[in-house]
Amino acid sequence: MTDQVLAHEGTETAQAFVGRIPVRNIWLLMLYASRLRNQQEFNKAGVEDNPDQIPDLVAEYLARIVEVRLRRSLNYSFSTRSADVQRVRGRIDLLRTERRSLLSQGSIHCHFSELTVDSPRNRYVMAALERASHLVKDKSLVRRCRDLCDGLSRMGVSGRMPTPAELNSDRSGFNDRHDQKMLEAARLMLEFAIPAESAGPRRLERPDREEKWLRQLFEQAVAGFYDVMLTPGGWKVVTGRKLAWDRTEETWRIAELMPEMRTDIVLEHHSSDRRIVIDTKFTEIVKANQFGREKLKSGYIYQLYTYLFSQINQGDLLADAASGMLLHPAIDTHYCETVCIQGHNLRFATVNLAGSAMEIKEHLLDAVDGL
Repeated sequence: MTDQVLAHEGTETAQAFVGRIPVRNIWLLMLYASRLRNQQEFNKAGVEDNPDQIPDLVAEYLARIVEVRLRRSLNYSFSTRSADVQRVRGRIDLLRTERRSLLSQGSIHCHFSELTVDSPRNRYVMAALERASHLVKDKSLVRRCRDLCDGLSRMGVSGRMPTPAELNSDRSGFNDRHDQKMLEAARLMLEFAIPAESAGPRRLERPDREEKWLRQLFEQAVAGFYDVMLTPGGWKVVTGRKLAWDRTEETWRIAELMPEMRTDIVLEHHSSDRRIVIDTKFTEIVKANQFGREKLKSGYIYQLYTYLFSQINQGDLLADAASGMLLHPAIDTHYCETVCIQGHNLRFATVNLAGSAMEIKEHLLDAVDGL
């Protein structure tokens, strides 16, 4: 039997879980992982105090942007169509024209492009508004989202959800840059319809069986959290930085055989000459050895050690004194332990994703404090 659960929509979703993580905290992680995390609406709202408000806040933000777009008129895009026409448009389909004897009827079959408001991006936004109308708690906001769906429908936007390929092909030009926040809010709203381990109207695959999905969300959310919290204090947050091996006297094929080094998250504070290299793992931080004693996982320590010590003595002062941290979700016990190895501080910390939103915030801030 396929391992599935029923996705739960509506107000009760906040009581459901994805794996061991409450859905309300998954919403918080999604918000921090999104590009909307720096919007003032969410910073002022104090989403850590009540993550249940996040879907309503995103729906409000999405509705406001769509209302502005409707006042300015929606963007059009080119759509490819095939039809029997009275005059040549685009490319003639000779085979179909001949097969159906269209010339005798005064028609020809053509493949052509035309401007339409029924673009993938507009259908995507309409789908997000429809989803919001079932997810948010505020009744006035529900009516607002439904009214916007009706307005888009009257303008010619269909309710068909675009495929990922269609959405990727709907390129945004320079004049469409104001649509990006609208699309980001729509994406976040649609992602809120995630599977939960409780009954609901939609059957979906369990994402907690997809370790990659949760691991990437955890990494992106941690980076987004530090971007929101530390950037005002002069910190710079960098993700996916590629590190170079200090190679010498190499054979001719070694360059293509050497693995790539790429960090998850790097925090830098140039005025204080501080750099913290963070490697996130979505696994338990310790494991039992042959004697049943809990030990840190040596492979992860070697990886972090390599990130730090492969970069020293290359003219980068921040690298010469950098600190490193392994950050895991807390499974049963919370850890925040530090050791200095050859002049570099290494910290092994966890964050309780099943705790309150404020507890998550405190754990993440404590994890980098003093490094």
